[in-house]
Amino acid sequence: MIESVRLALQGIMSNRLRSALTMLGILIGVAAVIILIAVGAGSSAAVQNQLSGLGTNTLTIFPTGGFGPPGAANRTGTQSRRAALTAKDVTALEDKTNAPNIIEVAPVVNAQGATATYNGATHQIEQGVGTTPNYFGIRNLEIASGSAFTQDDVDEHRKVVVLGPTVVTDLFGDGVDPVGQKIKIGGSTWTVIGVLKSKGSNGFADQDDIAIAPVTSVQDSLASRTAGYNNITVQAKSRSASDAASSEITSTLLSTHKVTTADFQVLNQAALLDASAASNEVFTVLLGAVAAISLLVGGIGVMNIMLVTVTERTREIGIRKAIGARKRHILSQFLVESVLLSMLGGLIGVFVGLAGSHFRIVGVTPVVQLYSVILAFGVAVMVGLFFGIYPANRAASLRPIEALRYE
Repeated sequence: MIESVRLALQGIMSNRLRSALTMLGILIGVAAVIILIAVGAGSSAAVQNQLSGLGTNTLTIFPTGGFGPPGAANRTGTQSRRAALTAKDVTALEDKTNAPNIIEVAPVVNAQGATATYNGATHQIEQGVGTTPNYFGIRNLEIASGSAFTQDDVDEHRKVVVLGPTVVTDLFGDGVDPVGQKIKIGGSTWTVIGVLKSKGSNGFADQDDIAIAPVTSVQDSLASRTAGYNNITVQAKSRSASDAASSEITSTLLSTHKVTTADFQVLNQAALLDASAASNEVFTVLLGAVAAISLLVGGIGVMNIMLVTVTERTREIGIRKAIGARKRHILSQFLVESVLLSMLGGLIGVFVGLAGSHFRIVGVTPVVQLYSVILAFGVAVMVGLFFGIYPANRAASLRPIEALRYE
């Protein structure tokens, strides 16, 4: 075996350029598998983190039915019915008898297209939210300066607001603490009492472009009180309790709405996370499969070069057989050479793949998966073995007299 390795290395070194080009195919294949699977895993991790930032045990209830506020007429002149979520629904969901798997409930009223102004600066708020103090905990919102509003602020209809960093920067400038300042929103004067910690983008919207105020104040000034809530946000005891909480929401609201068919929709954040994870797993597998094709092409290159090598060394094979070399010796010599080519290319490919995974690719930070490194290198070795069998067997099967006559 040692002699076979020595002869294989000698064969590789005698044709350095050709050997390097052969290894290049394997190198590219291994590196591509590692990098693309890392990109897929990085993309999956980014999406999961973004969704987790909204709460892994969060459920959101939306009204369904017609469009517009209750009583609005549609184009045909008939009355369109739109289900309304009300304070009665919130109270029912807060009752532990009805929903033991729910720990927090927060009604939400959206102030669409609200514009904030301060000393001549204006900013159109992407997310204007009227809610209760529970909302901060449910949505994992942290205060960077100042404080959140209280239930007393909600009960007293106080015009106080907590701003996101994007709103603060546009209205007040960088590095300015706006707590205590008064701004105009929708023609009313609001006092800034807090600033949120930055959460960045969730891939769909800027989570920092937000203003949160007491739901009663928003209904008084920026939204219609009669239209009900835009949604109700609920926090389950845990992610595993989300399905049970969803069932409790459905049964409770069917009862309060006195309907048999749900006129609302429950969005389960845990189910969304699971669906996203499954989708990203398929995406990662597809990326790995595409990259694996280059390994196959590299293996074909190994077989091609080994066939050329066998042809070039036909007389050498004849001489070795004439002086007593057996078929297994010739077979192992060329098989070891093809495997060594693949191993060397695979090792370099691993280093290139790991190095390449340190850079952001199409906006994604790759996350190297150990299994992809082991799998890619193992497949590279197997490719060398598989595609080296035919050339090695062809060399070992040559008849000595014919090999010696070969020119």
